[in-house]
Amino acid sequence: MTTAKSKRLYRKAIELIPGGVNSPVRAFKSVGGLPIFIKTAKGSKIYDVDDNEYIDYVLSWGPMILGHSHPVVVESLKSTIENGTSYGAPTPIEIKLAELIIKAYPSIEKIRMVNSGTEATMSAIRVSRGFTRKDKIIKFEGCYHGHADGLLVEAGSGTATFGIPGSAGVPESYARDTLVVPFNDIDTFKSVIQKEWKSIACVIVEPVAGNIGCVLPMPGFLETLREETQKYGIVLIFDEVMTGFRVSYGGAQAYYGVRPDITCLGKIIGGGFPVGAYGGLREIMSMVAPEGPVYQAGTLSGNPIAMTAGVETLKILSKRDTYKRLERTMQYLEEGLKDAAEGNDVKTRFYRAGSMFCTYFTARDVVDYETAKRADTEKFSRFFMAMLKSGINLAPSQFEAGFISIAHTKADIDKTINAAYNALGEI
Repeated sequence: MTTAKSKRLYRKAIELIPGGVNSPVRAFKSVGGLPIFIKTAKGSKIYDVDDNEYIDYVLSWGPMILGHSHPVVVESLKSTIENGTSYGAPTPIEIKLAELIIKAYPSIEKIRMVNSGTEATMSAIRVSRGFTRKDKIIKFEGCYHGHADGLLVEAGSGTATFGIPGSAGVPESYARDTLVVPFNDIDTFKSVIQKEWKSIACVIVEPVAGNIGCVLPMPGFLETLREETQKYGIVLIFDEVMTGFRVSYGGAQAYYGVRPDITCLGKIIGGGFPVGAYGGLREIMSMVAPEGPVYQAGTLSGNPIAMTAGVETLKILSKRDTYKRLERTMQYLEEGLKDAAEGNDVKTRFYRAGSMFCTYFTARDVVDYETAKRADTEKFSRFFMAMLKSGINLAPSQFEAGFISIAHTKADIDKTINAAYNALGEI
């Protein structure tokens, strides 16, 4: 397999773009290789500029749940584009998408479309502060909610702490109102909320922590967040940018049976186009301008291209057997990857929620950011590069989730399992 054209493009890109990429993980820094440049994609496959074929488990970091270039979505987009790409004015299709989302998520009574997951979480926190007239927030270590200044914080001692900036360029004052608690740590969460509740506007959490791999909520964790926030009049935000329509049609909140006050969405609801949304209880969302005093706006919010792709995607996903098919495929992949690891005596931990998954190279259970960080990243890097050479495209980081689509076939999974067995044998 040659990647000569990708290498030439990367050398040119690093002269023009920071790190040669427009999002850091794409640079392959954590796996020690050079990125591949993609030319085209169809179904479960992507093809690079050197004409190498890969079975894709990145799926544009989650949105392509139907697979790439689904014909129904593509045909709908063609007619939409012919009519115009953006108007800066309301369109009928944004109402249709809002109706589909609200029908799937009973916790959402009103919704506002935006352009990214970062914009959705940032706006959800702002409206929570406006609604409660309080300033502080609680987030969980390892949960990523976009790159807004107040959310780029990290825990200090591993227990609850006032946030300190986790990125250069973020003033400490921006992070001062962010309290960080370890994911799945019910006792620490309760102690912090009992002490600080008078100043806490909201609690924001990824119900499945997908930006440190795929860390599942322990029994009682999400339920405790719901109980404690209701007790103290604090807004509970589920960041379902990744899990929305991915873990189930109704997202993680339907999967785990816990309803938040505000839900943030993205990825799948745009069918592969830039999109985000936040929605929730009517009394909270009525605070958003022009109905209320909390300002938020966006030039391309609700643009017809993203709305059309989202509507067509959700219509297909709503069919009765879609998630059953995804479940069968995911279960087959899980069993195969576990068998491959066991057959080569390589210690791994495999976790999945719906059709998102992660294999950690560790012998210990992964329940939070600290245990995730103990995974063997060197082994993962070797595994990743071996899989890539075998035509399997995984996320280029131990700490990113993988995804499947309805386009993945049994033959795709068989090839993946065989490649994994050989790659793990090399390790």
